[in-house]
Amino acid sequence: MLKTDMLNKNIVLIGFVVSVGCLLVAGLNYPGGSPKDPQSEGFSWTENYISDMLEYKAVNGADNPARPFAVTGSVLMGLASGLGFLRFSRKIASKQLSVVIKYGGLILTISSFLVTVPALHNIMVNIGIVVNLLVFFYITVTLLKSRLTILKILSVVFLVSFYGAGFMFSTRSGLEYMPLVQKITHVFQLTWILGLEYFTRKEDFDHII
Repeated sequence: MLKTDMLNKNIVLIGFVVSVGCLLVAGLNYPGGSPKDPQSEGFSWTENYISDMLEYKAVNGADNPARPFAVTGSVLMGLASGLGFLRFSRKIASKQLSVVIKYGGLILTISSFLVTVPALHNIMVNIGIVVNLLVFFYITVTLLKSRLTILKILSVVFLVSFYGAGFMFSTRSGLEYMPLVQKITHVFQLTWILGLEYFTRKEDFDHII
């Protein structure tokens, strides 16, 4: 019973840890090539996109043994994020806020599976950006109505960074920095979701209608 309780309490964290581990292994197995330098060796966390590891062929044209690890890592990250949003939505008394967060998280979970399919990747990324912006906005609004000062600040910082990354991706501006921005945004996202998981309670939102 104790082990089950611990697993349930930490399932989101475990999902993220395993996901990041799979992506690190994928990086070690990526043959090479990046949008900036197609002939480069290995995976560069500042010049390659995570999506480069999801392709059947690496940018340099070689078979890509990193794909299975990258697919597993991406799917697990989507599952853990979606579960984190679902668990957070259950703490919110306001149905108007909780429903958007709950079903937005479900859509993001589904998109995490489809984004690993090369033919669907771009369209699922665009859908994911729109849904993410909606869900993150609703969560930020919820937190701003609470007394959780640190999470308020973290949410505003994360929301601004994500909007900035979305603007860069949509307008194709500053693309030379986009691979690095992608990783930074993911770190912010994981930190933020874990903050929602461990440092919020249902009582924090009982007054929000």
